[in-house]
Amino acid sequence: MEEPVVAGTAASAPARLRILLRHLFPLGPGVAAVPRPCPTSAQIATVKYPTQFRFTLDNNLLSPEQRHFYEENGFLVIKNLVSSEDIDCFRDEFTKICKNEVKVPGLTIMKDVAIAKSEFVPDQKAVTKIQDFVYNEELFRYCTLPEILKYVECFIGPNIMAMHTMLINKPPDAAKPAQITSAGKKTSRHPMHQDLHYFPFRPADLIVCAWTAMERIDRRNGCLVVLPGTHKGLLKQHDYPDWEGGVNKMYHGVRDYDKSVPRVHLVMEKGDTVFFHPLLIHGSGTNRTEGFRKAISCHYASCDCHYIDVKGTSQENIEREVLEIARTKYGIDSSVTLKTGAKTTAAQKFRLGLPECGTGHSSYLLRELDLTSEMAIALRLYRSSLLL
Repeated sequence: MEEPVVAGTAASAPARLRILLRHLFPLGPGVAAVPRPCPTSAQIATVKYPTQFRFTLDNNLLSPEQRHFYEENGFLVIKNLVSSEDIDCFRDEFTKICKNEVKVPGLTIMKDVAIAKSEFVPDQKAVTKIQDFVYNEELFRYCTLPEILKYVECFIGPNIMAMHTMLINKPPDAAKPAQITSAGKKTSRHPMHQDLHYFPFRPADLIVCAWTAMERIDRRNGCLVVLPGTHKGLLKQHDYPDWEGGVNKMYHGVRDYDKSVPRVHLVMEKGDTVFFHPLLIHGSGTNRTEGFRKAISCHYASCDCHYIDVKGTSQENIEREVLEIARTKYGIDSSVTLKTGAKTTAAQKFRLGLPECGTGHSSYLLRELDLTSEMAIALRLYRSSLLL
């Protein structure tokens, strides 16, 4: 048995050296030990993250797990993002618009296909959706909420445009409420689709939607349903689905997609917000309750986006439909192309100053002027054809 080594003694240094040599050469002098691999936390970790991110930008807000989830799935739900107080204000403003107490320039008011031919009732039972509310300061405040924009910036950067706005009032489809003419007709559902089908601008990776539940939304009242990972694919052909009872105008659906991909139903509480990519295939189910289901949303795009000509693409059918509406409703000459009008519209913007958010850059939001040109109207219709 070796004598203990006492620090500070003359014999301590040689003794420490002998101990070190035995560790280096346990098999004898000059014979080195064979290294044995030992597992590390990196080797046994169950989660792997991509070395390069495509759909999210470097930021100090999203966790690695959140970035990885969006990269893989194309959507991300942030719980309790918008306050109950703000949502109640948006709900009150919507009610005022439905009662004609507030007039909003350029606003598109929509009714369900089953209600469209019925007598107009000046309350929210007659309105299933309002779009392009950018000139209503109260509703547009949703688009400028710092808590929303700081997440938007994580996906498309600090230079942000509000391209399309909606407040959805999904009507009940239950058979009981006889006063609702859409009851039992299943017209409240929306076919599976990709939002990019309705947008004549690119690149797709610099577009994101923020969609906020204004109350609890689940499968009973028609929550969003998504096909995770489909944002990695291409824009697919869209057409009207062959549904009994008809389908709402411009409710186009993906013609062909992989039905083996598991569907995910997004159950959300009031104030929860989902951010999703414009190529993500998604839709919404039937509202089987006796009440209206409300949500508010905005599609954002980076200022680096540009308009495209959809001639010869899968989007040509929606362009024809929009131009036909522009011709019958506004008397616009259908020989004019959206591309020409889009260039004019994209160049005429104004800036809204916003506080710093997200990554520390000074974010700002742009919204389009209410142009008087005919093609500005047609372009607004084109973007406004997105229905959820």
